[in-house]
Amino acid sequence: MPNSTINQDEINKTVWSACDTFRGTVDPSIYKDFVLTMLFLKYISDVRQDKVEELTAQFGDNQAMIEAMLASQSFKIPTGSTFWDLYEHRFEAGNGSRIDQALHAIEEENGTKLKGVFQDISFNTDKLGDEKQKNDILRHLLEDFGKPTLNLRPSRVGSLDVIGNAYEFLIKHFAASSGKSAGEFYTPPEVSDLLSIILEPQQGDEICDPACGSGSLLMKCGKQIQKNFGGSKQYALFGQEAIGSTWSLAKMNMFLHGEDNHRIEWGDTIRNPKLLDASGQDSNGGLLHFDVVTANPPFSLDKWGHEDAESDHFGRFRRGVPPKTKGDYAFISHMIETLKPETGRMGVVVPHGVLFRASSEGKIRQKLIEENLLDTVIGLPANLFFGTNIPAAILIFKKHKTDDNVLFIDASREFKKGTNQNQLTRDNILKILDTYKARESVDKYAYLATLEEIAENDYNLNIPRYVDTFEEETEIDLMTVRGERLTLQIELADLEAEMAKYLEELGYEELGYEA
Repeated sequence: MPNSTINQDEINKTVWSACDTFRGTVDPSIYKDFVLTMLFLKYISDVRQDKVEELTAQFGDNQAMIEAMLASQSFKIPTGSTFWDLYEHRFEAGNGSRIDQALHAIEEENGTKLKGVFQDISFNTDKLGDEKQKNDILRHLLEDFGKPTLNLRPSRVGSLDVIGNAYEFLIKHFAASSGKSAGEFYTPPEVSDLLSIILEPQQGDEICDPACGSGSLLMKCGKQIQKNFGGSKQYALFGQEAIGSTWSLAKMNMFLHGEDNHRIEWGDTIRNPKLLDASGQDSNGGLLHFDVVTANPPFSLDKWGHEDAESDHFGRFRRGVPPKTKGDYAFISHMIETLKPETGRMGVVVPHGVLFRASSEGKIRQKLIEENLLDTVIGLPANLFFGTNIPAAILIFKKHKTDDNVLFIDASREFKKGTNQNQLTRDNILKILDTYKARESVDKYAYLATLEEIAENDYNLNIPRYVDTFEEETEIDLMTVRGERLTLQIELADLEAEMAKYLEELGYEELGYEA
């Protein structure tokens, strides 16, 4: 069993079982981070253990050689800081401080690679109760991850994206109870797939997500390049995330997916963008520019930084300042300004209000359209996203368009209904992609609008204005309906007579029952 190939369902089941240790003690939004951090520690420890056994078989008892070879690895775990070191001492007092010390030592040993990753996650917290309760909870957590079923050595894991898949699994289970906060940094896999294919990332591209969450959308773009260019990793991933613990998970996620060429920053993208050109940080501008920019920002974010937007020295709001209580166009404006002038292309998930709200948003929208930056509007089904059941849309922008049209696709009616969330099926996604590539009108599904038509609609992008999905009612033949009704009445009368006769034969009338 321990050496057999592991199944993702086994990992998910064991991780979910580990969550039972915390239930009733701390909120899921907190213990999710504990479980995933422990999953990361367990994985890197198992990888190291695999390597130790391989080197022992090669060099025997030559510990100096084994240590030297381990030190040359791209990722280092100091002596005494592996999962198994912590597991061995699990019955002793101080589990919380020991785990924190081990994580800090790993962070220090790996320099910039994991700098600050664990500073927002502490196992030695009073949120787990008094010292005895905390120690017991963490002992159970270590025992959950020490089970043979959770042997995460490379020989068992294979090509599985362990922490990424487990992260998605946990978010799907926690999103309902965590509400909007979970939806702020989780994009359904099928939406990530759709965006990553539409944006056609190429070898050599620099790809950015300014609201990157756990990094799944960024990594989907990387996977597209690997898939289309024979496993090539000639690309760079950039991201920024405002929530500290989520940023930590994104960093761990990148490492476990083998995405070494990445730069993920922690901070508020609108108030304090961190992805800057080192040569222009103090000048008017200085934002890094990318070939692909994509994001699923938090919908209609309140208190996004309106008070400082007017004087933004990066010039991101030159088309207008979005309203104080809705930050959708703040993210859109930021993303537009970070596109490379020739190759820049962008996909962003937005609530439908972005398509038609007036006032300052209407003015920004009009300018983006007049500059011929908007390429495609895709309406998605309702209830796809965690934390909200409202329908969303995808906006595709391009810095270098080849026509003066905007394609509208109404994909809102084609989906697989789920218990909690609806889903886009493979066929649904393929239809959207085929329509996007063909760039032609399709009856009741897509419409290729000119900029003049959009101007005539006062730059309102509400999809029903362009894609007519109205189904004409079939004319009813009243005489035919009357004839069918009379036939049914006759059949019913015959059945009633038969039933009355049958009940009479059984003597029901004598018992007081009516036929």
